[in-house]
Amino acid sequence: MSWQMQCEGFLFDMDGTLVDSTVLIERIWHGWALKNGIDFDFLMQHVHGRRGVETIEIVAPHMDAKAEVVALLAQEMEMMEDIPAIPGAAAFLASLPAGRWAVVTSASRAIAQAKLRAAGLPVPDLLVSSDDVENGKPHPEPYLKGAALLGLPPSRCVVFEDAEAGIRSGHAAGMNVVAILHASGHEPTGLAGAKVAHYDELTLRPGEGAALILEQRS
Repeated sequence: MSWQMQCEGFLFDMDGTLVDSTVLIERIWHGWALKNGIDFDFLMQHVHGRRGVETIEIVAPHMDAKAEVVALLAQEMEMMEDIPAIPGAAAFLASLPAGRWAVVTSASRAIAQAKLRAAGLPVPDLLVSSDDVENGKPHPEPYLKGAALLGLPPSRCVVFEDAEAGIRSGHAAGMNVVAILHASGHEPTGLAGAKVAHYDELTLRPGEGAALILEQRS
């Protein structure tokens, strides 16, 4: 079913939404789970869309989450090679007006910049990372900070997400959410206003004033 929504600002999650880094992320966490005797299937229920610190606090509250994340981030940086972009992401970002989009990620700023470069995507000046928030997704703080970076009220922004925690974060922030299903394969919450496989299904056209109309290609 086709749909459309009017918006002025565009906020993008990164992992699974702009870059398909699922294999890399799961490889790193699998090694960590094996080393520390953590059930991997249970871990995977809490990894995607969350900051590493919050994931470890959930699955291994007895561990020093901050110290573990430092080691995991160093490993991730070393293992980063060719990471594919989600189909159509580069062209879609290029179609957006300057200063009207930002990345809102649960990754650190350094990892986010490295992954975007590895995928051949632009690194925006406007970026909210795990370093910039007190409360990670699914709390609304990350996307509220993203809207503030754009200088827009939340209601005028649209969020692009793939993970349950991120969809809940964008929805709680009072924003329309478009679920990108290319990496995740499904939208688990029922809260997204629209669902597409990838960005090639999307098109933009002028709306009222500064707004753009985002819609699914017919």
